[in-house]
Amino acid sequence: MNSEKLSKRLEKVASFVPKNARLADIGSDHAYLPVYLAKSKQISYAIAGEVVAGPFESARHEVESQALTSKIQVRLANGLAAIQPDDQINTITIAGMGGQLISEILKANPEKLEGVARLILQPNVGEYGLRRWLNQNNYKIVAEAILQEHQKIYEVIIVEKGNQKLTEKALFFGPFLMQEKSTVFIEKWQHELLNKKRILEKLKQAKQINELKISQFNQEICWIHEVIQ
Repeated sequence: MNSEKLSKRLEKVASFVPKNARLADIGSDHAYLPVYLAKSKQISYAIAGEVVAGPFESARHEVESQALTSKIQVRLANGLAAIQPDDQINTITIAGMGGQLISEILKANPEKLEGVARLILQPNVGEYGLRRWLNQNNYKIVAEAILQEHQKIYEVIIVEKGNQKLTEKALFFGPFLMQEKSTVFIEKWQHELLNKKRILEKLKQAKQINELKISQFNQEICWIHEVIQ
């Protein structure tokens, strides 16, 4: 993967970035996503934020080598602290980290989210918890995507400001994904079903029975059966 040819995962994230967006890519790694978007004239300006020195240097080198320093600012900062008011950021991408970490990044600097019209989030794990946090903090899911790359399944969640009261079941699966029921979605949940059944059996055989956990797993298994039928 490079800024000429993104991974399928980042390509999908890029597809949801609005035309002429002022983008902040948090956890930008090599800055491949903002560089790709700048070169394809999809964005007007970008911040590539990195909290780790190594990836920050890689991102800075990539931006400089592509002669994009006037369009992309690379900053060493923790999460949304990379964003300054003068940047006038209206779109944020956070991809390739856990759902819990993404929600922690968002809640750490709420003032940085003022004026941001769209968040494009790609959690590697913890999608359910991230959707719950978004639902509780006045964000509505406007689109979702699911894809498979190198035997791993990824979900992309696109949100905008607004109230949306989703059921626990919709938060668990994703409101759009559970309606579309793509082949990848079915494959993911067939695999999850086997995992949850195995864990449930272990919970039932444990010396100390956790009734609450058993009830939760029974509920989730029931939901999966309903949705993938």
